[in-house]
Amino acid sequence: MNDLQTLRAALTPDEPSQDVVDRSRHRLQNRIRGGRASFRRRTGWLIAGAGFTAAAAAVAIAVMPAAPVDSPAVQTVSGQEILLAAATAAERSPEGAGTYWHVKVTEADGAAASIEYESWIKPDGQSWMRGAKTGGKVTQLATLSATPFSLVAIDLTLEQLRALPTDPDALKAWIADALERSEARTSAGELTASDRERAAFQSLISLVSTLPATPEVRATAFRAIAGHPGVQNLGTVPGGQGLVLPEGERLVVDPATGRVNGTSVFITMEGAVYRVADPAGAKITAEWTDTLPA
Repeated sequence: MNDLQTLRAALTPDEPSQDVVDRSRHRLQNRIRGGRASFRRRTGWLIAGAGFTAAAAAVAIAVMPAAPVDSPAVQTVSGQEILLAAATAAERSPEGAGTYWHVKVTEADGAAASIEYESWIKPDGQSWMRGAKTGGKVTQLATLSATPFSLVAIDLTLEQLRALPTDPDALKAWIADALERSEARTSAGELTASDRERAAFQSLISLVSTLPATPEVRATAFRAIAGHPGVQNLGTVPGGQGLVLPEGERLVVDPATGRVNGTSVFITMEGAVYRVADPAGAKITAEWTDTLPA
């Protein structure tokens, strides 16, 4: 059984087993007989009635959930299990194709006026964006970028992005090394060890949510995130399963498709980290398209 099948089984309520039904029926019959024992000498019909009641109860037990004490233990699904199931699904998903890599981030309510950020990037470096900086209008960037795709503080070509390691430890090591050699700075100065650790984790988030990585690389990033302690499952939410990640980031992951449909943090095509103020995060779509808005 793979990760996705395991998760599906855990999320599907189990019917009570026949053994549970038999034991519940037997216990109920004993309880009924025990409750009527003092009446046996005076009112024999109550004994017969008790037998009838027990038979009727046995039918009811067969169609009703077992008593809590005998019910199978509730299967809880951890955040790590959801991420691993998403990795399996991502690995099997089609890669997609198109002229532009399109990323759209909107408020959780999905209102038309709530677009926070939208971008279109061609592999040759031509880029368009829409957001607060452009007054809500689609605007083409004036200059081409040789490395139009960005992790946090790491700019990449599409070929470099597609060639990232497909082993979780190797991928994390690659990102850590690239950040070590990066000239990125914060407002306080050079990146500290803590800054680099946070940037590395957010880079993994961008690989599963906003970048055109291969299915294998996306699956690897999911597994790398799952390897971090403290990932919590918030349960079913619109778009999938809600997760709280280390540092408080939130994702909405559909484990059946391996897609990220919501996030509280995303990386713009300039490599800037944008945090969504709404605790519910924001809706996100990222896909190849042949359409560029006028």
